Amino acid sequence: MTVTQVQEIKRILASVLPLLPPDFAANVTKLEFTNESGELLVPSPLKQTETISALKGLEALVAFKIAEERFGSAKEDDKEKCSIDLHHALLFLMSTYCSSIDGYYKMDQQEVLKYLKPTDLNQAQSDPYRRMSANLYRTKDKDRFYHIHGSLEASTCLKMIGLPPFIEGLTDYDKIVEIYQDKLDEFTVDELEALNNKNRQAGVEAMKQEDFLSTPHGQTISKLPPFEVTALETTTPPVPFTPSTSRKILEGVKVLELCRIIAGPTIGKILAEYGATVIKVTSDDTLPDVPFFQLDANMGKHTTNLNLKDARDRVKFEALLRDADVVIDGYRQGAIDKLGYGKDKLAELARERNRGYIYGSENCFGFSGEWSHRPGWQQIADCASGVAWVQGLGFGKNEPMVPPFPMSDYGTGCLAAIAIMLGIYKRNTEGGSYWCSSSLVQYDLLLLKQGTYLEDVWKEEVTQNEIYLDFMKIRYYDSVDKISKTAMQAMLKKLPNLLSDEKYFVKEYSDAFKGMLSTLKPVCQFGNIETGYVCSSRPNGYDAPEWW
Repeated sequence: MTVTQVQEIKRILASVLPLLPPDFAANVTKLEFTNESGELLVPSPLKQTETISALKGLEALVAFKIAEERFGSAKEDDKEKCSIDLHHALLFLMSTYCSSIDGYYKMDQQEVLKYLKPTDLNQAQSDPYRRMSANLYRTKDKDRFYHIHGSLEASTCLKMIGLPPFIEGLTDYDKIVEIYQDKLDEFTVDELEALNNKNRQAGVEAMKQEDFLSTPHGQTISKLPPFEVTALETTTPPVPFTPSTSRKILEGVKVLELCRIIAGPTIGKILAEYGATVIKVTSDDTLPDVPFFQLDANMGKHTTNLNLKDARDRVKFEALLRDADVVIDGYRQGAIDKLGYGKDKLAELARERNRGYIYGSENCFGFSGEWSHRPGWQQIADCASGVAWVQGLGFGKNEPMVPPFPMSDYGTGCLAAIAIMLGIYKRNTEGGSYWCSSSLVQYDLLLLKQGTYLEDVWKEEVTQNEIYLDFMKIRYYDSVDKISKTAMQAMLKKLPNLLSDEKYFVKEYSDAFKGMLSTLKPVCQFGNIETGYVCSSRPNGYDAPEWW
């Protein structure tokens, strides 16, 4: 890491600073960006480290202002600083791949299963053949590629393209890829789009950035900021913070997290780092989730099972909702509205109780434009926005490639958490209720706006570095797990202690998972704001539906 890259972080931070009220900028001098190691670690030509470091700086600026409101100003206090380690920030973008239990990581699939709750209800993750229904393939058009996505169910997508839902005993990776590629060679992009829309699947063509920006949706979403905070109602009074027993700025703030997978739970996890009481609400009998992701995503939270289509469970949820301050919605736009708990309903409930709500939303394509109701995941956003083509071209291949790790998931979680924290600040100082939103595509567009690394730096650090020799063999059809595993192996050759450095990881025994967890510490390290987790991680549905 060079000085010029730290300057790049500060440039990016300056470009997003107008997203905050003007007086927040006064605390910029309290930010310290450290660990100028001179190493490019993650094999991606896009400036992931610099972008997420800048966003963590933005997060810290909101935290400083909440701390001033809650604890008073301490401008002469030398401890009023925030240190952001650049490697730590990068690790945040791959948190689930850094987490382990009793030394087993995500790629230790067989060994780790004994610790996990079986929430992969449809074998969409555990069956290697079904897992590859969420992957990028070439189409009949030859120079065009399409990312099909079976999501957490797989069968609909497989039937849609004419493959059997299950092939018993098939585990050979190359054979699985061959089966899918042979089948996708039969379809044009337009045919896949028609099937995808008819079956409400999350697939998308891998587009170059200029092609995405020329679509009606690209033209709409590119005009929006990376996150938005919109008033839902302005009649409820300011909400004072509760008396605090710590220096945690969100202590006493109650959060209901209606999310699965990564981006949404990352929002709740960040709020938990600052002291919020977070309850993750899922329904494990009806809603599948990826078991391993819960090790990292559920840190600092309680988790409970409530089926919001069941009358008895709705009564329990509404009891929680009466006392909640924040609701996080990570589902397809309109899904929670249909259940009666969307942002407009919360604005109505806020007026009734004379106390505002913060409604946080994240999705794939954003909340404006013709694709806003379209389902999607991290790989879908990366393919649609142009990120995948930048990745492939960066490695000298005339084909798109999904980047390693779910980096846009974590980046989006950070953006939405910043928006929610700003909403909490506004509710405290001005009153009202707020809708705070971001999306995977909005993060990707922000990332793409920063450009790629200089060619000579990129060659020296990655493409002509023997450490990345195996990664150079990655192709468009390789799974996100293979891509990420190969990337991590290379990174560990550069820095063997990257996943065991006590600066970055917290280790504690989890009674719920019955093993020693190692998960990433909060990236923003303050002098006089306390961060950290009040409880260890647990699987979904572990706790009673009650505030704690």
